[in-house]
This record gives sequence, structure tokens and C-alpha cells, in this order.
Amino acid sequence: MQDINLKITDRNGAIHEVLAPTDMSMNLMEVIRSYELADEGTIGVCGGMAMCASCQVYVIAGSEKLPEMGDEEDAMLSEAFHVKDNSRLGCQIHITEDIEGLEVIIAPYP
Repeated sequence: MQDINLKITDRNGAIHEVLAPTDMSMNLMEVIRSYELADEGTIGVCGGMAMCASCQVYVIAGSEKLPEMGDEEDAMLSEAFHVKDNSRLGCQIHITEDIEGLEVIIAPYP
């Protein structure tokens, strides 16, 4: 297993190129929190249970690498603010070698 490269644009427009481990069962929301790319208490509010959409991101590049959206994620996004066609929940994007090079923008917090 190896680390993968991700490009994450924070809510202030700063671009961060980060390494994410593929061997720790992390998701994108946890990577964003570990790099402190969003203010404390504004991401992963529900703990990664797909129940709050605070970890919503816009997928800019690499969407074809992601698995299909599940029913819970789809339902949460149907009720969330600032949703776009390329919205996904970071807590539902698992860090695997398949998503090497994924580029996302963290959506505004309500």
C-alpha cells in the first residue's frame, strides 16, 4: 500500500496538495480534518455517518474514479445546501489507490 496524492481547495480558495494513506481505512472527510483544511466544528459534524453534509465537496477531477453514490449519500445531498451536480460527501469517499489524483473543492458550510 502507498500514499496517494489529492488536491483539495479549502473554503478560502487555497489549494492544498496532500498525501493520504491508503492503509488506514480513512475517508476524504478524515483527511481534510487531519490536515486542518476546514475550521474545527465545520466538517464531519455527524462523525462521518452521511447525516449532515458538512463534509460536502465538489469533485473537480477524477469523478470517474469514484464508486457510485449510495442511497444514504444521495438522500443527504438532496436535503443539503450549496449542492451542485458534482457534489459528493467526503465521508463517503474512501481513500484507496483508485482515487489517486482526485481534485475537490470543500463546499461552503451552511
